[in-house]
Amino acid sequence: MDESAKSNAKPTIAAIVVAAGSGARLKASLPKAYVRIGGVPLLHYSLAAFAHHPHITHIVVVASDDHASLTHETRALWPSLIWAKGGDSRSDSVTSGLKALAAVAPEIVLIHDAARPFLSARVIDDLIANTTTHQAAMPVISVADTLRRCENGAWYDVERAALMRVQTPQSFPYAPLREAYASLSDALSDDIAVWHRAGGMVASITGDDMLKKITYPEDVLWAERQLARAVHRTASGYDVHRLVPATNGRIRLGGIDIAHDAMLEGHSDADVVLHALTDALLGTLANGDIGSHFPPSDALHKNRNSADFVGAARDLIAREAGRITHIDITIICEAPKISPHREPMREAIAQLLSIPLRSVSVKATTTEKLGFTGRGEGIAAQAMATVIYPEGAL
Repeated sequence: MDESAKSNAKPTIAAIVVAAGSGARLKASLPKAYVRIGGVPLLHYSLAAFAHHPHITHIVVVASDDHASLTHETRALWPSLIWAKGGDSRSDSVTSGLKALAAVAPEIVLIHDAARPFLSARVIDDLIANTTTHQAAMPVISVADTLRRCENGAWYDVERAALMRVQTPQSFPYAPLREAYASLSDALSDDIAVWHRAGGMVASITGDDMLKKITYPEDVLWAERQLARAVHRTASGYDVHRLVPATNGRIRLGGIDIAHDAMLEGHSDADVVLHALTDALLGTLANGDIGSHFPPSDALHKNRNSADFVGAARDLIAREAGRITHIDITIICEAPKISPHREPMREAIAQLLSIPLRSVSVKATTTEKLGFTGRGEGIAAQAMATVIYPEGAL
């Protein structure tokens, strides 16, 4: 590679998310990283922020072996994650995460606590811009409150001008940080402390009040309030499939099979309901339509189960830490009669999207014998999806 090509090459930048703690102070029934905020595991917010960022090339999750049964959802959503075993202390966990990146050997690594869910692209950008071969970077916030120290019942003022609140992520040149941890003989409070002890330089960037660490039960309430400011997106989908005569036929609608004297014609299983639903879900992301993701010209999708299409759209939403809150579907046909099958459809869709049954509405109507549906030539479906995304996610 010539020198000009080297100078234009993008650096390899990795993120390590430490998620091995039990979170005893949170007093929750689950380890902190898997406590749900707005219906989404706490860990997923940070993963979505890093996965969405164009400069992050690899992500490591440091998790306790004791939490293995809780990681299935995360692994399914982000199959490219690198997993590392958590240690007895935070320093041990970070060391494990750094070791997991040995084969990658990134130029820069950002180390973040899963307990700080609301990570912005601006903070990531600023950290990367201020990390060099010999310099780390950390986000800090000035202390606004009056500080006092209590000793033996007496109160003393503390000068706050030189004090800062330090947050994560903190960013470092990878190789020197790994060397600093290798020479560490005791546990320190954070990665900057390890870096500083090894003699490294540190730059500071402006932190973010939204990077509050979730530590106590009241912090969960704070996080839920922040999500109330989230972005609500509603989008629609519409699809039509032709009916063709068939002996002992069946049609698939809303993920269930219904006996009928005709079949729906299509490249996949022609589930017109799930096709409309897929488009509605993709619409909340402004991310194309079912045809652009699963083109009918691709033989791979021949006779494919349309639940796969809905699942793919669902996972795209989950990677943005989106939460599907409501689905409303209208099926337009003269036959078959939908009412006997409404509840099984609702149950199939709710299960497919991992949302409560009460969040799925399935309705049906006719066109009073008018048009192609009225003549029994086809079935149409309309779908509406409402999804809540964290502020700034999209």
